[in-house]
Amino acid sequence: MEQLPTDTEVHLYTVGEYAALGETEYRTELQEGIIVMSPSPKLRHMKGLLALARQIEDQLPEGLGVVAEIDVDLEFDEPDEPGTVRQPDLIVGDEAAFERAEDQGKLIRAADVLLAVEFVSPGSRRMDNRVKRAEYADAGIPNYWIIDVNKGLSLLACELTRDSGYVDSGPIIGSTFTTTKPFPMTVDLTKLVRRQAAE
Repeated sequence: MEQLPTDTEVHLYTVGEYAALGETEYRTELQEGIIVMSPSPKLRHMKGLLALARQIEDQLPEGLGVVAEIDVDLEFDEPDEPGTVRQPDLIVGDEAAFERAEDQGKLIRAADVLLAVEFVSPGSRRMDNRVKRAEYADAGIPNYWIIDVNKGLSLLACELTRDSGYVDSGPIIGSTFTTTKPFPMTVDLTKLVRRQAAE
């Protein structure tokens, strides 16, 4: 059996090395040191994301900010070890910490995120519902929403517990969602899929 040459070894990136790459042509995340590319979101995904961001922004308490599609260091590893960086569709958290990270050229830390949101894409169902759910819980992000605008319309609100990771009460289907976590707000899910009459 032929052996692979040793010079084919993949370079595993630290969070710092990944951050130093800056903006890339593709949407990327860092998974245990390996750069993973994903396709650009589709129209329905982006319209839902923007509609949700507007609703949340209108209800934000002072000191919190909402940001779409930005890298978050899940802080699993030491700075010199291969790291994990995810890019949630939306995050809510400490606005001052977000600005500090930007000014210092660093990534937003999971510790400064109160809510991460993922919109399920046809190819991301397992990633969003299993892998990222486990990772965001391990990173200590208190709240995680999984929103599906493709198969019907639903929002699954996951809340972090001390002993059991995320727990949820099942999906909210195509209606209004009211919560007190991470702050009191109401989301009209029907506005996430509003379409033009011609569509």
